[in-house]
Amino acid sequence: MTNRMTCGEATIRLLGRYGVREVFGIPGVHTLDFCRGLDTGEVRHIQSRNEQGAGFMAEGYARATGKPGVALVISGPGVTNAATAVGQAWADSLPLLLLSAETSSETIGKGWGVLHEITEQKDVTRPLTALSATAHRPQDVPELMAQAFSIFAGERPRPVHLSIPIDVLAQEIGDDWQPVPLPSRPGPAAGLVDEAATMLRASSQPVIMVGGGAAEAGSGLIRVADSLGAAVISSTAGKGIVPDDHPLSLSGSTVREEVRRFLRQADTILAVGTELSETDSFVERLDIGGRLIRIDIDPGKMNDLYPADLAIISDAAPVIDRLASLLEDHDGTALRRRTEIAVRNVRSDVMANLTASERQHVRLLECLRSATPRETVFAGDACQLVYTGAFAFPVYMPRQWFYPAGYCALGCALPNAIGAMRAPGERPVVAIAGDGGFMFTMPELMVASDLGLALPVIIWENGGLKQIQDDLDSRGIHRVGVEGSNPDFLMLARACRAHGVRPDGLDDFADAVIQALGASRPTIIAVEEGSSWLLADDI
Repeated sequence: MTNRMTCGEATIRLLGRYGVREVFGIPGVHTLDFCRGLDTGEVRHIQSRNEQGAGFMAEGYARATGKPGVALVISGPGVTNAATAVGQAWADSLPLLLLSAETSSETIGKGWGVLHEITEQKDVTRPLTALSATAHRPQDVPELMAQAFSIFAGERPRPVHLSIPIDVLAQEIGDDWQPVPLPSRPGPAAGLVDEAATMLRASSQPVIMVGGGAAEAGSGLIRVADSLGAAVISSTAGKGIVPDDHPLSLSGSTVREEVRRFLRQADTILAVGTELSETDSFVERLDIGGRLIRIDIDPGKMNDLYPADLAIISDAAPVIDRLASLLEDHDGTALRRRTEIAVRNVRSDVMANLTASERQHVRLLECLRSATPRETVFAGDACQLVYTGAFAFPVYMPRQWFYPAGYCALGCALPNAIGAMRAPGERPVVAIAGDGGFMFTMPELMVASDLGLALPVIIWENGGLKQIQDDLDSRGIHRVGVEGSNPDFLMLARACRAHGVRPDGLDDFADAVIQALGASRPTIIAVEEGSSWLLADDI
């Protein structure tokens, strides 16, 4: 007979048996029985300053690892505060588990006005999750947890929300809950990969489009691209799967007309693990005139806005490995030479057509790249510096570039970076945020200070919500609510027990980044758009 424990304690213990080592959140009166399990040391609790920050930290962990990140929150406001991060994990296909308390079982749906009441809490997150469910009794918990981790392991990764009412959390159980064996992701139907190989062999202008769903298929994709002589264009989530310095790579660049013009010339497009999303290109519809081969774990992607001529419903890696083997004897040498020249020309055209702001971005980003190790992870917010980085900043590995283009929630960079730094492997991490977005989750800087994280936080100061300013100006609309003042970021850093620096040149900026990566606490590096040292036009 096992020692009896509460349902809350057993739930945390079961998380540990599924491989979870840390959860992010803020304890509250409704999560006390969860805290019994957290006190054992098997699963560590990282205290955020807001549940939105906790959700973004869990999301950052998932982005960095491909494994589930867990946010643990109270009922009611904890759930609604974290819902933005859940929505972002849905948009970017990330395995995030939101584990929450709920009001007592007898009150659910009654509207009695009890503490933290949402009359039907699971309905709040249902549109943002693959599964949103309430455990009405302790024995529901291991079953729902098995469903959650099966979704993470065997399907298109999506967030899951599990609610446990406070009376259920407090009930004692005698069972020792164990994890279930998890399913594998599906493989391709027989013959389809051979058909894809035949189509690609016959192509005179193939292009490969790569999304985050191909994160485990990088080595095979390089082999396929090299065999075919095909250019590779990534989504923002797919940056680095094929290294951005590969001579066939155009990086995450469909936002550029120069690249879309190149894509229009393709007679065959191999789209791997990508939605071909509007939020990568910011045009309503890409002009894809060639035959489209889609490889995706999600059957719903095969006949959406871009219907597939050949649909392969599968995890990307086994298909690409098989396709690489089938194409090994294909001689694409001549096409590769032509494509490499074309790729260089497109890159040059992009750099020649930068706006004045983008030229400043590139100047800073080139310096940042030279100051950081090749394996560094970059957690970007929705800001103009990151928009430029999507096509102009090279990364070389999967899961190195965080830019939530899909949901595009402000405030994610700092907590995403904290979550990434809690992941195994100890890769360096840099956060990049605009001044407006940084203020959304600014208190999480205290978390980085408490944890002693060597985290450079680059704040691009361009007057608040600059993208919206520009959009209003371009349409002749009076600016409304986009020009709020900023704090003194260096004083703010000191108040949060962090370092703060305002560089006065590129060398000074590089030194600040290098020192921040070796510091014992986070460092705010504030850079103002229009600074004289960013205005040189020699790029």
